[in-house]
This record gives sequence, structure tokens and C-alpha cells, in this order.
Amino acid sequence: MSFGKRLLEARKKKGISQEEMAAMLGTKGPAIGRYERDEMKPSIEAASKMAKILEVSLDWLVGNTDVELDTATLNRIQDINKLSPKDKELVYEFLDSFIANRKIKNVLQ
Repeated sequence: MSFGKRLLEARKKKGISQEEMAAMLGTKGPAIGRYERDEMKPSIEAASKMAKILEVSLDWLVGNTDVELDTATLNRIQDINKLSPKDKELVYEFLDSFIANRKIKNVLQ
């Protein structure tokens, strides 16, 4: 998916108009439309601001990954990364167990 399509998808998901997005970026509404139609590419600074406004990762917005991580998830990952190795391992064990449990429940339903 192109940058423009991802921008449009994320903007609509957040319920932000092109004009509102433009105001937050300090530009005009037609510029957002050109980005969404892939007629123009934003600067890295503008794309980074867009990602923050839309609460998505810059990697997802520019197409470097198909994994759409919201800001809350990214913050949790960063918090886990700050833990001691022992505490990280406990978090991973819990997550692995929880995910395995959910997969089993989904198969049995």
C-alpha cells in the first residue's frame, strides 16, 4: 500500500479531516489531498509529525512494515525494553503463555 493510501486510511480512522490535519501540520488542506493521492511526498519531518498526529509508527506510514503499531503499543514495547533482562523474560513468558492460550481457545471454538 502506498504512503498516500496509508495516510488516508489512518486519517479517516482517527476521524480527522484534511483541513484539520493541515492545520496541525501548519499547511493547507489541498497539500494533504496531494499526499493522499501520491502526487506529492512530504518531508521526513512532515511525515514524522503525521505519524505522531495519527498515532501510528512512521515505519508503517511510509510502508517499511505492514505491522500497524499504535502509539500505546509502541510505548509499551519501549517500557518493556527498559526492564532488566530478568523482568523482560518474565513479561515474554507471560505473553507467550497468554497468546498460546488464546490460540488454543480459538481453535476449540
